[in-house]
Amino acid sequence: MSAHPAGDSAERARLQRRALRLEYATIAWNLGEAVFTIGLGVVAGSLALIGFGIDSIIEVFASSVVVWHLRPGHAVDNPARTRLALRLVAFAYMGLAVVLATASIRDLVTGRRAGESVIGIVYLAVTAVVMFSLAGAKRRTAASLGSAPLRSEATLTFLDGILSTLTLTGLALNVIFGWTWADPAAALIVATAAANEARTNLKEAAELN
Repeated sequence: MSAHPAGDSAERARLQRRALRLEYATIAWNLGEAVFTIGLGVVAGSLALIGFGIDSIIEVFASSVVVWHLRPGHAVDNPARTRLALRLVAFAYMGLAVVLATASIRDLVTGRRAGESVIGIVYLAVTAVVMFSLAGAKRRTAASLGSAPLRSEATLTFLDGILSTLTLTGLALNVIFGWTWADPAAALIVATAAANEARTNLKEAAELN
């Protein structure tokens, strides 16, 4: 919990409204992002883009959980509800990690070449800026509000920014240098990050009383 929680109900209500706006913005962006990047990934044959789109769906779920916590009637965290939510997100991340790792290793072994996606590269650059900005705003609000779920979800948003940067790098290397291994390697990095996030969520869930 934050060392500086909201001091009165009016201030807490203001912070909750701000947090909800941030989460609604995240959900809206990630829904569009999932459709767009998965579509681009299918067209270009890019595992990294498809994986990034799947990650966006997971982020929508995580944001929805935070909205559930912050809406009226759920102002105080319920450990059992939070523990369940963390475990569900962890299982989703483990599924993402397994699928991407399997497909990435297959492509690295067979040498399958992904198509080029300049549009995907540009979009990922914009996404990185948006996600890092949202993550920073959420962390500041979580610290003022004293909300553990919001703080945790802010980390997922920050990870989304990191993943967009890694995916962007892999696609750019493929376009510029023709490195066929760059795209599956980027997807493998996404899988590793997803597995680590699953482990972190399960550990946090286990620590809740």
